[in-house]
Amino acid sequence: MQRSAVRPVLACLVAMALCLLGLSFDGIVVDRAQAQSVKPSELTREAILNDPEAPVGGNPKGDVTIVAFEDYNCPFCKKSEPALQKLVKEDGHIRLVYKDWPILSATSVYGAEVALAAKYQGKYEVVHHVLMHIPGTRVSKETMDKALHQSGVDVDRLNKDLAAHMEDIRALLRRNNAQAEGMGFQGTPVFLIGPYKVAAALDYEGFKKVVAQARAKEKK
Repeated sequence: MQRSAVRPVLACLVAMALCLLGLSFDGIVVDRAQAQSVKPSELTREAILNDPEAPVGGNPKGDVTIVAFEDYNCPFCKKSEPALQKLVKEDGHIRLVYKDWPILSATSVYGAEVALAAKYQGKYEVVHHVLMHIPGTRVSKETMDKALHQSGVDVDRLNKDLAAHMEDIRALLRRNNAQAEGMGFQGTPVFLIGPYKVAAALDYEGFKKVVAQARAKEKK
């Protein structure tokens, strides 16, 4: 959970230097102490941007990628979600990579697992949006299940996919966690926007400004 309120975008925009044993994500520094327990292959640019199991939204061929590390019990994730989705839709050229990082409670893990199970019927974003719109920071499993039944997903199939693909789902969550810890993240949300790290909830204008800066940097 983010420990501070939303700050102005320039205050929460952090451009960091490259390197560290070849484990780098453009401008994001990998924390050396944390990285020692992480496989180097899990912290490459390719692993973070293009994990084949990680759900992707927006424009798959977009010129800016946003990687979103979020938790379904995080109030700051929920606060920023509408602005993020609005920008992705209106911009039309943003690739959004979802990194479920359930660190706050047992139901955070459950929410991540069912959302990822919904991916097998092409409904990850449906479940993601439904869970993100549930108020509160200690959402119960029963509340999540009720929201699932109201979402329009095939819940019977979701449960079967959850059982059949649990090993792959949990492996993905472990990779997400390894990446977050390896880059020294302290809580959710964290957004990697092009070469920038934003560890705070942003509003629409905040996201828009950082995306514009990422595009400008890419053109240099």
